[in-house]
Amino acid sequence: MEKNSKIYVAGHRGLVGSAIVKNLTCKGYTNIITRTHAELDLTNQQVVSGFFAQEKPEYVILAAAKVGGIVANNTLRADFMYENLQIQNNLIHQSYVHGVKKLLFLGSTCIYPKNAPQPMNEESLLTSELEYTNEPYAIAKIAGMKMCESYNLQYGTNFISVMPTNLYGPNDNFDLQTSHVLPALIRKIHEAKQHGDKEVEIWGSGKPRREFLYSEDMADACVFIMENVDFKDVVQGKQEARNTHINIGTGKDVSIQELAELIQNVVGYEGKLIYNTSKPDGTMLKLSDSSKLHALGWSHKMELEEGIKTVYGWYSK
Repeated sequence: MEKNSKIYVAGHRGLVGSAIVKNLTCKGYTNIITRTHAELDLTNQQVVSGFFAQEKPEYVILAAAKVGGIVANNTLRADFMYENLQIQNNLIHQSYVHGVKKLLFLGSTCIYPKNAPQPMNEESLLTSELEYTNEPYAIAKIAGMKMCESYNLQYGTNFISVMPTNLYGPNDNFDLQTSHVLPALIRKIHEAKQHGDKEVEIWGSGKPRREFLYSEDMADACVFIMENVDFKDVVQGKQEARNTHINIGTGKDVSIQELAELIQNVVGYEGKLIYNTSKPDGTMLKLSDSSKLHALGWSHKMELEEGIKTVYGWYSK
């Protein structure tokens, strides 16, 4: 990518997209195109086609998606599948039609089987059944990834898929009904401290272990891949072009209980943490193997405690 290349970041207002725009800007890229949902409905094929014809982006980063935590994923199953499939189909296909030089598709490590060997490497995709609560979202993301691979093989495009682990950072969603676990815990524990509550209820047993990646580290990995990695690099040495996606993670995990206690310390809350075991735990282990990305030359910088302090500072303001 040249510094004046036309780069379209889809989903620029979200946790992921905003971090990518910030990273590109800091690295001196000057021609970044963005559109809000009100300006461009990515689920509408005709509208997306018109946008590509008019703007002619050279590079596309597909960070737009309908996302949410365990409750949203399990209850809005049709919405998660339909909207994500529509967004992906439109952007990936129009990128091919309009000769985009490179596209980066962002998925999620929830694409891996519920009982995938730990840490989960790229080869474990589609080897057994998915976690039920987020199956529609995972299937949509797998479809997007396979679409990128298929367009590369049939049409010679340069579309790369990355699978970030659980992300957190500035501009996260702190809505208790739809957010992921880390921002939800920050909000719950912060509000308990503000209101003088003696205890905070935490869903599940606290035993599941999760990996967390700071959003600005994830953005840095995405831009690194856009600058340095092509489809031919990830397909090299393979007899069949499958599992060509790249995991983005830290290779470190903590239990939900350890996470809650870490947040409790950062917030300075002195009450009790109560675990409601009638609520779902989800997958017990979900650590990604990022050795493919490390071999390509990138690794994370922000450690979890420091990252939580940064996000809590942002949230408090």
